[in-house]
Amino acid sequence: MSGHSRWSTIKHKKGATDAKRGKTFTRLIKEITVASRAGGGDPAGNPRLRAAVDEAKANNMPKDTIERAIKRGTGEIEGATYEEVTYEGYGPGGVAILIEAMTDNPNRTTPEIRHVFEKNGGNLGTPNSVRFQFERKGYFVIEKKAVNEDKLMEIALEAGADDLQSNPDAFEVYSSPDSFDQVRAALEKNNIPTIEAKIGQMPQNYVKLDEAKAKQTMRLLEMLDDQDDVQNVWSNFDIPAEMMESA
Repeated sequence: MSGHSRWSTIKHKKGATDAKRGKTFTRLIKEITVASRAGGGDPAGNPRLRAAVDEAKANNMPKDTIERAIKRGTGEIEGATYEEVTYEGYGPGGVAILIEAMTDNPNRTTPEIRHVFEKNGGNLGTPNSVRFQFERKGYFVIEKKAVNEDKLMEIALEAGADDLQSNPDAFEVYSSPDSFDQVRAALEKNNIPTIEAKIGQMPQNYVKLDEAKAKQTMRLLEMLDDQDDVQNVWSNFDIPAEMMESA
């Protein structure tokens, strides 16, 4: 199962460098701003905002930074207006890639995304060219040291989760979008911290890659993730764990 795991496959590229930390903060500020604009500035009544604020706190974002992002979203203070954009494309070996972005200038972002694909053996597709290969799912990542697997499974499944996967680094819990809040509440009630908690795009099938294409795909995903306007990158590539270390 770990070969199919988004977390175990691409987590190693999210290093704790200042650049990566800055990118994480930028991504979360945009998400908080857009979530506040769409559903109001009260996390208690806005599940999307609450998830973003929780993730920001987990990444040690200062409280005043979170509050400013909320106020920009509600219009209390001025700030950039972001548009949510989804890009779809294919990577080496026919790997499907779904990208969620937020930009204040799509005319700038789209050519940049296209260039990254072309530079790394992929191509930017048309709308709905790969989306059908993904399913929206609630997604939680929990450090193994935080909880016993049997206890986590019992808590998660009782709260409405669909599946629990274990890999060498973490547990991953999946749920339907409708059950996301119930599962999160159950984890919080049992004092089980999450590394990630979000509703994302999970692949329904996987493409196995050889070593050369795996390395090329990892470079493509890293460059996409480093693009300033990209929020999330979802892919359906599958490589063995031992190959991942050399990718």
